[in-house]
Amino acid sequence: MKPASAPVRTDADSARTPGAVDSDEVLMARFCEGHAPAFDVLFQRHSRQVRGYLTRLTGSVASAEDLVQLTFMSLVRSRGRFLVGSRFKPWLYAIATNAARDFQRRGRRGEELTSEGELPVSIPDDSPGPRDAGLERAVRQALDMLPEGQRIPILLHRFEGMGFAEIADTLGLTESAVKVRAHRGYARLRELLATLHTETTE
Repeated sequence: MKPASAPVRTDADSARTPGAVDSDEVLMARFCEGHAPAFDVLFQRHSRQVRGYLTRLTGSVASAEDLVQLTFMSLVRSRGRFLVGSRFKPWLYAIATNAARDFQRRGRRGEELTSEGELPVSIPDDSPGPRDAGLERAVRQALDMLPEGQRIPILLHRFEGMGFAEIADTLGLTESAVKVRAHRGYARLRELLATLHTETTE
């Protein structure tokens, strides 16, 4: 008996069931056309990284959780403004950055305290291996001391792995302006970390 042939997958089937092989831009285009499952894939693909970025940006795990939800709700509301041919990731991080800025303007006192009544110093990190709490504290203190214009490009470049062109799209700047801000930020960060290291070893 001849085995039944496998069903042929059509373009219509692909549109109904977006998968991991689809690019962010394809998924966003489908979502804009009304395919809700495409949004679910985008959320699963990016929510964890966006949460880490917002945690570093605000210093608060709890606030980052709220801002992730706000970011993706804003994405839903703003989907009509997404331009075909645009890159999705810079657009998403622009929404997240604006959400964090609004949060900080309202007053960024939402950080949860440790059992000793102090602010937490660790930042959730998906990378394996031992953690250096002292280094994390120093890095976060140094980052907090940078002006926002230098801090955000460094967070996007160093922690989110975005290229300077993507960061420029995210922040609405030229690529050369982003490079200048990041260069100055990294230079200042090295100075601050050296100072903090000297203070903790004296």
